[in-house]
Amino acid sequence: MKAKRAFKYRFYPTDAQAAELSRTFGCVRKVFNMALAARTEAWALRRERINYNATSAMLTAWKKTEELAYLNEVSSVPLQQALRHLQTAFTNFFSKRAKYPRFKSRKKSRKSAEYTTSAFRFRLGELTLAKMAEPLEIVWSRPLPAGAQPSTVTVSQDAAGRWFVSLLVEDPDVGPLPGSETAVGIDAGLDRLLTLSTGEQITNPRHERKDRTRLGKAQRELSRKAKGDGANRAKARRKVARIHARIADRRRDHLHKITTRLVRDNQTIVIEDLSVRNLMKNSKLARAISDAAWSEFRSMLEYKAEWYGREVIAVDRWFPSSKLCSKCGMLQDRMPLHVRTWTCGGCGTNHDRDENAAKNLLAAGLAVSACGAGVRPQRSTPGGRSAMKQEALRREL
Repeated sequence: MKAKRAFKYRFYPTDAQAAELSRTFGCVRKVFNMALAARTEAWALRRERINYNATSAMLTAWKKTEELAYLNEVSSVPLQQALRHLQTAFTNFFSKRAKYPRFKSRKKSRKSAEYTTSAFRFRLGELTLAKMAEPLEIVWSRPLPAGAQPSTVTVSQDAAGRWFVSLLVEDPDVGPLPGSETAVGIDAGLDRLLTLSTGEQITNPRHERKDRTRLGKAQRELSRKAKGDGANRAKARRKVARIHARIADRRRDHLHKITTRLVRDNQTIVIEDLSVRNLMKNSKLARAISDAAWSEFRSMLEYKAEWYGREVIAVDRWFPSSKLCSKCGMLQDRMPLHVRTWTCGGCGTNHDRDENAAKNLLAAGLAVSACGAGVRPQRSTPGGRSAMKQEALRREL
């Protein structure tokens, strides 16, 4: 079975298309919130669980009321998809994979609408959505796989006002790569984004720091605008959003290049199971940790490894990778954060702190991969602590 992959493109809608999509976004948000309120109320008052079929029947009844008659003006498919997404959210909640679903905000929530095959037409490289007379003006920045036919189309608009369309297609190029014997351990940091067990060091580009002056100026301008929905405040808000989008785009592009190379070159990749959410509670380092995007790096590694038949191993976060000599295995008593190089008292080997940690992670990952102990795959929480607490991060200079 061929793997499915989403191809995302930017497009430029006409005024009529933008108005239609904006109405659709609003209706999707309205239906989602009403269905969530109905399900929450049914459980709170009657201990009754309402499923997708019941909310779908509710949607039909809502459309017949005078107050919600405007729901008939947009395509019904995105509205039904919103109910399916809500059902998925509840499934994840009951399976303890996610928190309780939250209501969508008009200002803060992502603006998007999902169309299935019955609500769009894709012919000769042109995509036309339901309720629209003209195809979307898409910038085809990269080609779709030959003969690809989208099964799902998702239209979205970000905070900077940019429009995107994502096409889910079967990609014949996604599949297991030829087997390899190579393995690599990776230690994440702030000064160096990544240090590999091979000795390679990948510098942290610090995308947010490069645009910090411009971002701060734009945020100060926004803070001076009158509160409310005025045009000047909206313009200033979009300016801030464009700077954030520029930072995020550059960061994502850099991580894609790194993760793709790592997955293609190595059969096994060993990383540390960092608790980024807890580390973000450190007010002095939160900004730098957020800019490093370790969680996004890990997510990319995991789904690309699944695509290409590679293995990602996450070593227990309490494993003392920095204090352990990768040469003789001697555990050091102390390892202050300012020490970046050190000499083992047992064998006399000089170590670079991060490279030594990467080598230890690789050895631990390969060992537990064989015996199945001491490692927590994917994002599972470790069941206990080992020799030391998770190492605090060195404050960036």
